[in-house]
Amino acid sequence: MLLLGIDTSGKTASAALFDSDSEVFLAESTLYTQKTHSQVIMPMVKEILAQTGKAVPDIDVIAVADGPGSYTGLRIGVAAVKAMGFALDCKCCGVSTLEALAYNNIAFKGTICSVMKARGDLVYTCSYKSDGYALEPLCDEQIISRDELAQFLAFNGTEALLCGDGAADFFMNYRSPMLIIAPPMGRLQNACGVCLAALSKELVTADELEVSYLQKVKAEKDLQDKLAKQEG
Repeated sequence: MLLLGIDTSGKTASAALFDSDSEVFLAESTLYTQKTHSQVIMPMVKEILAQTGKAVPDIDVIAVADGPGSYTGLRIGVAAVKAMGFALDCKCCGVSTLEALAYNNIAFKGTICSVMKARGDLVYTCSYKSDGYALEPLCDEQIISRDELAQFLAFNGTEALLCGDGAADFFMNYRSPMLIIAPPMGRLQNACGVCLAALSKELVTADELEVSYLQKVKAEKDLQDKLAKQEG
């Protein structure tokens, strides 16, 4: 199966082409850019296809980071994948940005904690147990304060590898022998992680693909809590 992965959820724009039968990444391109992702992601896809001698119709599945992350970036990535899915009549797959970040560091055996900057002191986060080949979530994806995350990791009681664009700040502010920070190449979004995460996901049609916003989930929860207090 030839799998195309795309990630436009953060500062990096990334595309990767993965042959799942041989377990080989045929090509990968990542750019840390100030440009709008719509300017760079499709030329990036065309470039890696050309470099590998593949054509667009050769793609069997297209996977994309569907959130959390930049609202604009996520919409651009998901819209691009939906358009390609419709044009090629192929299956698609939405992958959590947090899970894809963890898969970029899948060789680490133990707890991997993805930390992405949200707003203010809040972070998007999820922790996973890695056996070096696959991930098992240890909690739900959340948007919480950095203090709450530090408390969660302390109670977890094991070393944790931090990755994501919020990892460095968290590591510096909550120094602990139990915290390890991923190297720069494993810290930010990369479409290779999207491809690996997609292998265990259910495939959907292009029209079923949607963006996942944790911010909205938290806003809805806050409203429910407020209403519950008023009723009480």
